[in-house]
Amino acid sequence: MKTIVVVSQDVVLINFLDNTLKELYKTILFSNIQSALDSIYNSLPDLLILDTNPNDPFTITVVNNLKEDPIFNQLPVMMILSDDVVIPGWESLFVEDYIRRTDLENELLTRIDLCIARSERVVEINPLTRLPGNISINRQIQSRLDRNENFALAYGDLDYFKPFNDKYGFSRGDEVIKITGRLILNIVKNRQPRNSFIGHIGGDDFIYLVEADNMEEISREIIDAFDRIIPTFYDPSDREAGFITSIDRQSVERTFDIMTISIGITDTKTRFFSHYGEITERASEMKKFAKQFKDSCFKTDKRVT
Repeated sequence: MKTIVVVSQDVVLINFLDNTLKELYKTILFSNIQSALDSIYNSLPDLLILDTNPNDPFTITVVNNLKEDPIFNQLPVMMILSDDVVIPGWESLFVEDYIRRTDLENELLTRIDLCIARSERVVEINPLTRLPGNISINRQIQSRLDRNENFALAYGDLDYFKPFNDKYGFSRGDEVIKITGRLILNIVKNRQPRNSFIGHIGGDDFIYLVEADNMEEISREIIDAFDRIIPTFYDPSDREAGFITSIDRQSVERTFDIMTISIGITDTKTRFFSHYGEITERASEMKKFAKQFKDSCFKTDKRVT
């Protein structure tokens, strides 16, 4: 069931939207955009419905700032407008669609379906975590390199995920992937709200871009949160034992430790990169080095050549 966040101070409208949508969508209701942001940051919805005057500078600024973020520019926004409101220039309003109040009863569901479908066609995201995928990741990295920006790149990978997935099943494995993406997103955005980026390469591999001075502190917080949360996904007996029994890649049964996360880090201060493949390969090398250590850790590239 797709999720719609609704923002309105009109109680009558909120009740109408909730009653109309609740059988088809998971609706989360808020009275103002600021209170809705925590929900949006925590779990990206499929649509944001905004009941506001387009000349309200605070709300429009918040929405525009949200849409300027590479993570959230994929979120479709639909505005509900009163019949007497004059539509402003769209170049200053980052929304995908609007609907008049008098059209809600007859057109709302159709417009919602079209808005979500259009977004899914044109935006490349990972369907599990709803984070940007490889095309967006490569484009984001290359654009920063082309602008000669100073930034750090982290490549995160889960250790012992496959045996966990084999033992507990894909459903629980998917929950681990989703919670990992969510905690990385929340921590990165809390520490660096602007000009940061989080992507899901696929499987249990993630990437994030932040300012070099923030990278190690952010990575340390991600590791701490991961190590606290992940044991709760194991059965109590396995969690107490500190390992599970599963099958390795050679089809041999053996024991595997509780999942950890290995993070490889590099940045544009250490050397010049001209292509996204160069910097991601460097981070991947550091990630492989980090995986040689038993516990969750990050390793930062200090090489200058």
